[in-house]
This record gives sequence, C-alpha cells and structure tokens, in this order.
Amino acid sequence: MGGTLILAAAAGAVAVLLAVRLWVVLRPRPAVPRRSLSLLVVAGSGGHTTEILRLLENLSDAYSPRHYIIADTDEMSAHKINSFEGNRADRNPSAMVLCNGPGTCVPICISALLLGILGIKKVIIVYVESICRVEHLSLSGKILFHLSDYFIVQWPTLKEKYPKSVYLGRIV
Repeated sequence: MGGTLILAAAAGAVAVLLAVRLWVVLRPRPAVPRRSLSLLVVAGSGGHTTEILRLLENLSDAYSPRHYIIADTDEMSAHKINSFEGNRADRNPSAMVLCNGPGTCVPICISALLLGILGIKKVIIVYVESICRVEHLSLSGKILFHLSDYFIVQWPTLKEKYPKSVYLGRIV
C-alpha cells in the first residue's frame, strides 16, 4: 500500500512538471530579432511542395541554412527542391520548422515541440495553411493550430474563425 502511494505521488509530480514545462514552451512571447535562423521545411507531395517553394522564394538569406524533410517516395518534390536550392548541403541544427499542410508535418512539429518541452532546443513552428483552405482548416491545421508559434492563413474568413491566426493575404 505504501509503495503504491509513493509511486502515485511520483507520477503526479512528473505530470505537474511536464504540464508546467508545456506551459512555458507554449506561452506567447515577443518576437526577438536575429541575424539568421536555421529552417526546417516539411515538403509534401502535389501542390504543397510548389506552395512551400513559393514561400521560400520570398524569404531572405537570413533563413539559412535550410533543411528539408521529404517522403522517400516523393521523387518529384526532391527534384524540385534540389533544383530550387542548387544542391545546397548545410548541416546545422534547425531552429525553425516551416510547413504548409501535408500530414507528414504533424509528427515533425510534435517532435520539434518535444525538443522545447525537454529543454533541448526551442524550435519555432510556423504553419501556413494551404491557399485552397478558404473556410475550414485542414486536419493538419486543426492539430497544429494549438501547437504552432505562428499560424498563418491566406483568407480573411479563416482569420475571423481563428483569431489567434495571422492573416497576411495571399502569400503563395
């Protein structure tokens, strides 16, 4: 009986510590200007890769180095990215994840969030909802709306429904 109480108290303490750490990581903080920021880009098949590359075209060189996550079976995206980057090969650890809706971005963003929760590295998560989402969020968007640092929508109707989001107009 006493061992069970000790085990329950330890489990409760761990749960409280994890909850406090989650609050620290997810609470809003003011943006801090930086010289450069490593970028992890999650590419998806179909139009997602084209959209994300259009977003990257407008980013300055301060978002460097860039790292990409591509599905093993997505040869077309790999080719587009290689062409876009000119076969760049940087290996610095990432500090930002930029994604725009493929389902493969959800586990990547959760992993990035866990890095912050565990105190290993704070990774900024920027989610841009796909241009084709006019009235409703995608499933990835519904999941990452609460986990991302910046949630960008491209239609005013989504901004009205999701006040935490950032509306910049059409950006792709």
